[in-house]
Amino acid sequence: MSNVFYRSSKSYPVAVRAGGVFIETQDGRSFLDGSSGALVANIGHGRVSVAQAMAEQASRLAFVHGSQFTSDVLEEYASRLATFLDLPGYRFWAVSGGSEANESAIKLARQYHVERGEPGRFKVITRVPSYHGASLGALAASGMGARREVYAPLIREDAWPKMPKPDPTLSGEEDAERLRAVLEAAGPESVAAFICEPVVGASDAALAPNTGYHARVAAICREYGVLFVADEVMSGMGRCGAPLAVRLGGEVTPDIVVLGKGLAAGYAPLAGLMASPEVYGTVMDGSGAFKHGFTYAGHPVSVAAGLSVLDIVEQEGLVQAARERGAQLLAGLEVLKARHPHILAVRGQGLLLGVVLGDPATGQAFERPGLADRVAAAAREEGLLTYPGSGAVDGVRGDHLLLGPPLSITPAEVDVLLERLDRALASLGVPS
Repeated sequence: MSNVFYRSSKSYPVAVRAGGVFIETQDGRSFLDGSSGALVANIGHGRVSVAQAMAEQASRLAFVHGSQFTSDVLEEYASRLATFLDLPGYRFWAVSGGSEANESAIKLARQYHVERGEPGRFKVITRVPSYHGASLGALAASGMGARREVYAPLIREDAWPKMPKPDPTLSGEEDAERLRAVLEAAGPESVAAFICEPVVGASDAALAPNTGYHARVAAICREYGVLFVADEVMSGMGRCGAPLAVRLGGEVTPDIVVLGKGLAAGYAPLAGLMASPEVYGTVMDGSGAFKHGFTYAGHPVSVAAGLSVLDIVEQEGLVQAARERGAQLLAGLEVLKARHPHILAVRGQGLLLGVVLGDPATGQAFERPGLADRVAAAAREEGLLTYPGSGAVDGVRGDHLLLGPPLSITPAEVDVLLERLDRALASLGVPS
């Protein structure tokens, strides 16, 4: 009997080793990691240099508490990160995961307004669907009915006004203007921040607005005195073919940028946020302290992993690689779409790509148990790992499949991924 509290009642294979884009299990199977876990393993598995950097850091300085010390590795990483992201003067707040990072961003936005003498600002506008994390504040900000439903009694819904998801039939500017109506309905004097995923992740696989959306959103936020928070936990750090996905359509600089997953690429728990000089200065020149924290925030060993991962991303040109391999994978998915009628659309940026699945007669998702779950199960039988999800807000799953292999994937490995997905789709026929 296992003593592990598993995420679900299904049977889990035991992973024993991994290298590059492949994961091996105890029973001798090998899986191509077509989703980098949950879009985490950006540099691929088994990088010895990262493990060595972590070991060296642990032997020198494994832990200090952020209320008492900084560390040389944290100082170096924060500087390198600001340069890589082209966010001069921004300050890095380090935590252990994306949920903690978004929770921190929400609290920081609230405290910023309190420090400025506007304590009435507490609402955070988000989109439906969206996903910002599993902790209570991050979950409240999320527009995913299936994950929020059981915890709904714990959430004050009027604090989290919701905006519709991006509409590809609108221009980016028109689409963004819908934020204005939500602000006016909520009472703009009560709104602290607007948070969005520049390229949507698990809740609506790789959906992105048209060019001009984020620039107009930033302008509207400035007009109303609201902070613009870009949740780049999944889309950032090169995943979409740019250091920040929010800038794919032009120069945009959010007030707060939330980062995760790709920071340490799965080698250690690491996430965080980048706060603008205005936000940081307002807090430090006011009360003088961010009223928030976690025990393992800025953990030296995790930060050392992040620094080593950043070295690899820069030295191997993985941002450019994401653009090139993403274009190859997207072109291959278009071929599969023509071959399999239950693929309704393929979309995405770089190596954050979505396959929209459903009934070609209606253009809608099939009923439970969900086609994406069935495709993902068939793909596992073919030795391919994918990430099934849903954009539905009523809890019905199964209309999207998320693909995001490591940025280090080779052209030949992209071909293998497509071949295995093709076989998985063909094995299902046309579901009814």
